[in-house]
Amino acid sequence: MRVLFVCLGNICRSPTAEGVLRHQLQAAGLADHVQVASAGTGDWHVGSPPDSRTCKAALGRGYDLSGQRAQQVKAGHFAEYDLILAMDESNLGQLRAMRPEASTGELDLFLRRYGAALDEVPDPYYGGADGFEQVLDLIEDACKALVLEIKGRV
Repeated sequence: MRVLFVCLGNICRSPTAEGVLRHQLQAAGLADHVQVASAGTGDWHVGSPPDSRTCKAALGRGYDLSGQRAQQVKAGHFAEYDLILAMDESNLGQLRAMRPEASTGELDLFLRRYGAALDEVPDPYYGGADGFEQVLDLIEDACKALVLEIKGRV
């Protein structure tokens, strides 16, 4: 199975989701069965590591995001990934607009799909440290539900 997380710049929310899911898949013994990546709808940060505040918050919970580099979503991703999960409605709308007609991969809003209290992962970029912690809380919970779905698929 192949999972792609998408946010705006691929430096805060989606790399966090990538790192958390990788960690949870490893703990569940599923890491060899699932390919996980992240991307952004924008191109501003292509090639850059995740935001330093994102990395600091993630590392505080045991997730090392330092090896990740931002990339932009491309039409080819729709054929490459089975499940593409957007962090917010704006990202989802952009993905729907660029999705090739022949695409068979699933496209959904990450939190809404996995029963979170919020539908969208808020963008912490312009806020303080508490926003990055909230993002981690939401993503950790949603990834637990995603891992259960993956167990049923692989």
